[in-house]
Amino acid sequence: MTARDRRKNIICELVEDSCYVPMKEKELAIFMQVNPEEREELKSILKELVEEGKLELTKRGKYVKGSGRPANLTGTFISNAKGFGFVEIEGQEQDLFIPEEEVNGAFHKDIVTVELLKGKSGKRQEARITAVLSHGITSLVGTFDKAGNFGFVIPDNEKIASDIFVPKERSKGAVTGHKVVVELTDYGDSKHKPEGKIVEILGHVNDPGVDILSIIKGFDLPVDFPERVLNQAQRVAKDVSDADREGRKDLRHVQMVTIDGEDAKDLDDAVSLEKKDGNYYLGVHIADVTNYVQENSALDREALERGTSVYLVDRVIPMLPHTLSNGICSLNMGEDRLALSCLMTLDEKGTVTGYEIAETVINVNQRMSYTDVNKILDGDPETIKRYEPLVPMFRLMKELADIVREKRKKRGSIDFDFPESKIILDRDGKPLSIKPYERNAATKIIEDFMLLANETVAQHFYWLEAPFIYRTHDNPDPEKVMKLATFINNFGYFIKVKSGDNEIHPKEIQKLLGKIEGTPQEALISRLTLRSMKKAQYTVDCTGHFGLACQYYCHFTSPIRRYPDLQIHRIIKEQLRGRLLENRIAHYQEILPQVAKHSSEMERRADEAERETEKLKKVQYMEDKIGQIFEGVISGITAWGIYVELADTVEGMIHISRLAGDYYYYSEESYEMIGRDTGRCYKLGQRIRIMVDGVDYLQKSIDFVLAPESEDEDGERRNEAGSQ
Repeated sequence: MTARDRRKNIICELVEDSCYVPMKEKELAIFMQVNPEEREELKSILKELVEEGKLELTKRGKYVKGSGRPANLTGTFISNAKGFGFVEIEGQEQDLFIPEEEVNGAFHKDIVTVELLKGKSGKRQEARITAVLSHGITSLVGTFDKAGNFGFVIPDNEKIASDIFVPKERSKGAVTGHKVVVELTDYGDSKHKPEGKIVEILGHVNDPGVDILSIIKGFDLPVDFPERVLNQAQRVAKDVSDADREGRKDLRHVQMVTIDGEDAKDLDDAVSLEKKDGNYYLGVHIADVTNYVQENSALDREALERGTSVYLVDRVIPMLPHTLSNGICSLNMGEDRLALSCLMTLDEKGTVTGYEIAETVINVNQRMSYTDVNKILDGDPETIKRYEPLVPMFRLMKELADIVREKRKKRGSIDFDFPESKIILDRDGKPLSIKPYERNAATKIIEDFMLLANETVAQHFYWLEAPFIYRTHDNPDPEKVMKLATFINNFGYFIKVKSGDNEIHPKEIQKLLGKIEGTPQEALISRLTLRSMKKAQYTVDCTGHFGLACQYYCHFTSPIRRYPDLQIHRIIKEQLRGRLLENRIAHYQEILPQVAKHSSEMERRADEAERETEKLKKVQYMEDKIGQIFEGVISGITAWGIYVELADTVEGMIHISRLAGDYYYYSEESYEMIGRDTGRCYKLGQRIRIMVDGVDYLQKSIDFVLAPESEDEDGERRNEAGSQ
């Protein structure tokens, strides 16, 4: 410890002492017997301690104990269309609120420094932006609107409140209604709009495919692969040779299948199963993508940059070129393929009693779909006859999956079974129908087996103490847990929370989901429970997975579409070959933190882009249904209105101003919308009939109103407008 550090510690200990009386700098210098020539250093130390949040300076210039939070923090500004914003600070759970008058010209996604505002720490700590360090957005997508000798770009991103001014000479000939990419040349200030130049015209707003292309460009998703990457993929995508098979465990004689959706083309996992002497022998065989994607090659750098494949409504943006993802790396039926296999032995209770991780060569017997496997398990005679030799294995898979799932359930694993949307489009990208995508017995078999392999591999490398990438999921934030507990009490449910630290065991969440199953509130409480939990992420530290109630977890099973899986395959192979030596360990320790961070960021970007395309297609789907009446369930209530979800997963909102017949107010305690005079109230989970009133393409939102009241056979008004 240096003399400076010792002096800092002495000052901190002094101000924390119960006998300390606040002093000015001069008083501290006298008290600490600081020599005149050391006064400048004391001044510098005091300034540093204030910046670190360990000291605070009162209005009278006296030093007191600080809050422990640095006075100046650096983070990312997230703007709001209403003018205010938030600053996200890495490692901090709570964002800082930036009032409109304290934004100081910052633009959405700017990296900024902030100063905490004293006495402004109610529901959320307030702060002011003191400096913009760098701009996070250099270009954006929007709709061009021509106005004489200039034009404006109205940004697609609703968080950007201001239009972008574009001089005529920088408009690239765009006309009103063109979707464009505009590069920002000036970020503007409180008196001037941002300025930009158009660098790309995507097409007219009404042209087929331009809507999705705008979202792709808006999220900066890379579509086309560079030529050198495509050329390299072409060169490495050669058939499996004798040299490739050398030294690998030959499993081509083992009966195995792939089970995927009908339209899947990148088949990266196969499964095999047999039962002998009361034990199950389960094989999870994953495409050995690293055999073709060498570390630091053009292919590898591109895959790392993309981080993940992105599954949009009308297309897939792959992490690897199709030559690999749909070709040599896809476990196609009847073809020799290289794999990494996790071969597990399980007892009759579903416990893994032994395992082997091996480099293998496999040959898939049959490419199966979830639909056909489910038909077999349901006893469909025609499908059973078609796949007769494989039927015993599918029944055995169901038997083992049920045991494994029950075992996972007993330890508290949480299973959120939300209906995902499957949106069917015509050739022009117009949505024809929206159906909830239901999970069935076959999808659950694959989920259960993949989870088991991921856990087994993660545990193996944890105990080896090797550098690795884990999939972790932290415990929920105590404040959110308490809010959830308060909320579900309104419905007569409760969750057990550890007093003192407000911690919760995943089993409590699981029990809650079990209690609400089949009730009108199921979807709502499930969604709110999910929102109370943290996001899973990739980390180099094995801190456990709350949602799965397990200590060790990783992503091993999808190297075609997720970079972390590809990265850990490389580590696995080096370890299997005895090459994970000191220099390689040091190499991975250096690169893995950034790989994990970047992969988590790219996953979030993909999720957001997928959500935006779904929201857009749902808006398009409902556009020609304006005036039609549907029945839905109240899925959310806020101070500004009631959200209603229809059976096909489409969600819209009835604005509070459109609730006729009374003055309605939102009760925060009971999460209800209540009529002041009639006492009529709308509750979460309540079924109501709505009429589609309109759609907003810019906000990607759907407006509902209450369906007109009708009379039943007894002449009484029916509950289309709520319950009393």
